[in-house]
Amino acid sequence: MNIYEINDIEKQVKGNSYVGRGIVIGKSEDGKKACTAYFIMGRSANSRNRVFTEKNGDVFTEPFDVSKVEDPRLIIYAAIRQFENKLIVTNGDQTDTVYDFVKEGKGFCQALRTREFEPDAPNFTPRISGMATFADGDFAYKMSILKSIDEKGSDCCRYTFDYPSVAGLGHFIHTYVCDGNPIPTFQGEPERVFIPNDIDEFTQKLWNALDEENKISLYVRYTDLSSGECENRMINKNK
Repeated sequence: MNIYEINDIEKQVKGNSYVGRGIVIGKSEDGKKACTAYFIMGRSANSRNRVFTEKNGDVFTEPFDVSKVEDPRLIIYAAIRQFENKLIVTNGDQTDTVYDFVKEGKGFCQALRTREFEPDAPNFTPRISGMATFADGDFAYKMSILKSIDEKGSDCCRYTFDYPSVAGLGHFIHTYVCDGNPIPTFQGEPERVFIPNDIDEFTQKLWNALDEENKISLYVRYTDLSSGECENRMINKNK
């Protein structure tokens, strides 16, 4: 086993019916762009009734059909927000928690110490989060997962990973290993994945590899490290 192997994102998700929600952060192969991606999947009608929207550079999950919303608490939130040189991406309303802490001069880890996994027994879905910090024509990034310590949800384990950016390398963290009942949560370190130069290549590979029945939405942003200009791709299954 080569622990330094960099996998194709397609290989990491294809054939797996339910990896849940996922975050990818990394640097393009040519070293010129930062990649941030987030996708959502769903099994229930309530989860599937969603789309991504973008407003002033921030990304939100919103109902596709408002009349069919059953419980918005864990499915409607800001997924991506930016404050100054920090880009925050998470799978829940902890996006706002991190944003508020950063705005007050506090840290990513400090913010997430105030949160825990989702209260959706028996799954206790992990909260996954990431933050890229841009400076001097480059960036570094952190990723986090908050998981239940046991099947009872009796306490929270907090794991944080801190990465320099490396050309061609990204890290991929997702909520679940695969489908199940209860659904098994993500294990180990974020997975190493290849980040190509072309945003469309990356977007289409990831979207096409996600399970057709369960995928809902995908958002990908490439940020030019020299100019700060952003290029975005957003796909919603519900149109």
